[in-house]
Amino acid sequence: MCGLLGALTHRQTAAALASPLDEAAKLMRHRGPDDPGVWHDDDVAFAFNRLSIIDVDHSHQPLRWGPPESPERYALIFNGEIYNYRKLREELAAEHGATFATEGDGEAIVAAWHHWGAAALPKLRGMFAFAIWDTAERVVVLARDPFGIKPLYYAEWSEAVVFGSEKKSVVALAQAASGRPPAPQGRGPYASGGDEDIDRKALAHYLALQYVPEPETLHRSVRRLESGTHAILRPGEKPVFERHFRPDFGAPGLNDPAAQILAALEDSVAAHMVSDPGITVGSFLSGGIDSTAIAALAIRHNPNLMTFTTGFAREGYSEIDVAAESAQAIGAKHIVKVVAEDEFVAALPEIVWYLDDPVADPALVPLYFVAKEARKHVKVVLSGEGADELFGGYTIYREPLSLRPLTGLPAPVRHGLRRLSAKIPEGVRGKSLLWRGSMTLEERYYGNARNFADQELRALTPWRGSDWGHTDVTAPIYAKSEAWDPVARMQHLDLFTWLRGDILVKADKMTMANSLELRVPFLDPEVFAVAKQLRRQDKIHAGTTKFALRQALAEVVPAHVLDRPKLGFPVPIRVWLKSGLLADFVREQFETSRAGQLVDLGFAKSLLARHQAGEGDHSRKIWTVLLFVLWHAIFVEGRIVPSIPEPHYPVRI
Repeated sequence: MCGLLGALTHRQTAAALASPLDEAAKLMRHRGPDDPGVWHDDDVAFAFNRLSIIDVDHSHQPLRWGPPESPERYALIFNGEIYNYRKLREELAAEHGATFATEGDGEAIVAAWHHWGAAALPKLRGMFAFAIWDTAERVVVLARDPFGIKPLYYAEWSEAVVFGSEKKSVVALAQAASGRPPAPQGRGPYASGGDEDIDRKALAHYLALQYVPEPETLHRSVRRLESGTHAILRPGEKPVFERHFRPDFGAPGLNDPAAQILAALEDSVAAHMVSDPGITVGSFLSGGIDSTAIAALAIRHNPNLMTFTTGFAREGYSEIDVAAESAQAIGAKHIVKVVAEDEFVAALPEIVWYLDDPVADPALVPLYFVAKEARKHVKVVLSGEGADELFGGYTIYREPLSLRPLTGLPAPVRHGLRRLSAKIPEGVRGKSLLWRGSMTLEERYYGNARNFADQELRALTPWRGSDWGHTDVTAPIYAKSEAWDPVARMQHLDLFTWLRGDILVKADKMTMANSLELRVPFLDPEVFAVAKQLRRQDKIHAGTTKFALRQALAEVVPAHVLDRPKLGFPVPIRVWLKSGLLADFVREQFETSRAGQLVDLGFAKSLLARHQAGEGDHSRKIWTVLLFVLWHAIFVEGRIVPSIPEPHYPVRI
């Protein structure tokens, strides 16, 4: 796992960017403290921070490769892992006579692109974000893995296109490429533009969804290359984008789904265990079935597997005991990190700095701490992200069945139910049922993060365009699944929204903050090839979720986790926001923030007061505003300057 940064120039020589490139790359040194590298020619400048996992002593980047007649035709910077790289190298050697100077996966990517072009991308089994410079054709190829496990930002400036693994580095280099002065001392790389550089529509989406959806960022000039997409960049021309992965849940039909799921998972976990000798692979372990399954399969390949969990010293907000019981049952050495409220609060500015854009999921904080603890013992961890989206794990996926008596009514009747629901006071039983049952799936479902009601969003953001809402994001996705059953449509939507906007962002950012590589065996093309064929009853059945997956894992995971409800790493913000350190911290941030042109801080303070008075649970809404206010204080105001430690880790651990 690594950090890449590059620029394609067309109004100046790339050599002029050598110094700012090096400085901008240092902003993400945590992503790869083992082996930095830089390279440039007249048009392109590349920088790389390497976290060495495979072919540690070689495979340095930027990496040069080419066919025999032009052995240094290509330059590559690559973040991720390709688990089938040995098979690809053998295939390329047999079919095309390709030769390789290293034992790593980077050369396999470049050789595959050279010989197969874009057809190579579906062949790459792994997680990746990369840039290839073709010195003959004078083009840069940017590409990202199917699910968006690894990030890739880009910015188009008049003088260059800049791209990289972290937004802060992209902005800093883009400003240098455009001749803009660096941000004032103590201020973040976005600060020079102030509030006018903030994308207000992206902010509206963040407040509605709790994350900034791809391809947006809160910075107006920076976008993200979407998951499963590649781009061709030519000097002085607009990028050309093409999607190479189109997930399809619309063709169900497995005769023995449990057996095929288990076989695919066993194969995926085995592939995800690849590393050099001396590089230790561990596993995160919560109290749920997903991470337990991954750990139970992983220990077959590493009998000395170490597992890691975290929790809080407060009843109801810890799965430590369940995870410890699971670790004992599978025979893993288990490490626990208990997070106290004071260290939780103290870490928030640093965590927001690592995020680049706010993600209002409190679970990212314990994830940061368990990653920090794990990095003391291992360099790579496996985790269970993606199981819910692929196998139907969210409770809300049962909603189409429960609402069927209402959604099947004629449209005029449903409109009447909506009017009736509007007249029922808040908190009265049945109001939400009538309201949601009166709407179509496209209207009511936009993922797991339903937070502010429309009237609250209007109060919080009076500047918000009247037509800005979640349908900006969801409508184009729903349009691609009109013929599918409702559960499949919800899964498909979550793949393009919640998974890549929240789940994978926090997974990447919080582990990379600690120079730890995280691998997600559920998000594997071979696993998806099975999951996409599941029928609705294989997912939602007999009052449970992930029905076929649970059947597949019945003999793999300990009995005490097989049917446990999903919790992940629960966080006690509801309690802590009542009084104490977190409540005081939030109050101070709301009082001192200069983000009042973007969010109504008076309304935010009223939410906090109502929460503390016991007038409802407003914790997630308060948390959503807090994360933005912190982001603004760090990156726009420069009022908070987090102390970011210099990463110092051994190359092998």
